[in-house]
Amino acid sequence: MNQRNKALCQLAFTALLWSLAGVCIKAVNLSGPAIAGIRSAIAFVFLFAIMPKTRPVWSKNCLAGAACYALTMLTFVTATKLTTAANAILLQYTAPFYVAVAAPRLLGETTRKADWLTLAAAFGGMTLFFMGDLSGDGLLGNILAIVSGLSFAGLAVFLRGQKDASPWHSVLLGNALTAAVCLPFCLQTAPGPSDWLVLAFLGVVQTGLSYYLYSLAIKHVRALDALLVPIVEPVLNPAWVLLVHGEQPSPQAVLGGAIVLAASAARGVLVARALPPSRWDSAGGDDRPPVGIQGAKPLGRRRR
Repeated sequence: MNQRNKALCQLAFTALLWSLAGVCIKAVNLSGPAIAGIRSAIAFVFLFAIMPKTRPVWSKNCLAGAACYALTMLTFVTATKLTTAANAILLQYTAPFYVAVAAPRLLGETTRKADWLTLAAAFGGMTLFFMGDLSGDGLLGNILAIVSGLSFAGLAVFLRGQKDASPWHSVLLGNALTAAVCLPFCLQTAPGPSDWLVLAFLGVVQTGLSYYLYSLAIKHVRALDALLVPIVEPVLNPAWVLLVHGEQPSPQAVLGGAIVLAASAARGVLVARALPPSRWDSAGGDDRPPVGIQGAKPLGRRRR
């Protein structure tokens, strides 16, 4: 299997792991920030244990990626407390639009017509999927969800900017930042034995493993691909809730989910046909040289 296809498989598996968050968080009797903090602390320990022991390159991309990671975690958890989950998810997944606009200038990665068509279809499908749960209430929560979308886009761009380095160091540092900020909430209530089991799964598998795979994959695909492939995650989340908690999605939600899945699959087929096999192993399959933040100089010396 070539590197690009391997990366796409890693992204698909990442989406599957991300989709487990909802059903797991429902099973933990703690506040959102406490869950986020403990989850990130466990993820930090796990990532530190499995990551290649290479010296970090503390570049602007690395530090900005870590900040975006922590901001995404914190704003999304808080947004779900202040507005509906549907609003939070839908507004966070505006991230691909920001990347589609910014990537050509910052990374030199072309946004294709198939990308725009996929974005339109996927966003329309997600709107239909969450239509019954969308609300105009919770202005602060909606603003935080928009910030979460911007930081999620920034995470993809800054991780991609480290394609020739080690983007997983941003994820490691981001988890440390999230855990530190959420520490006061973590100390308010002690988790029970069953809570610890779920939190361990959230930290090791759902967050640690998923973001490690994500940081590996983004070295070999465009930043936009790193958001468009996992875009199926929001519609997989309710499927797990249905299986575990028996919450039935509405017919329009099923239709919206089908549109998202179909758009993602159709784009995969179109891109595969348009991209010559000889270019599948290139990083992102773009002819243009990287520019913008791709040229950011490291703040430390890299070990050779």
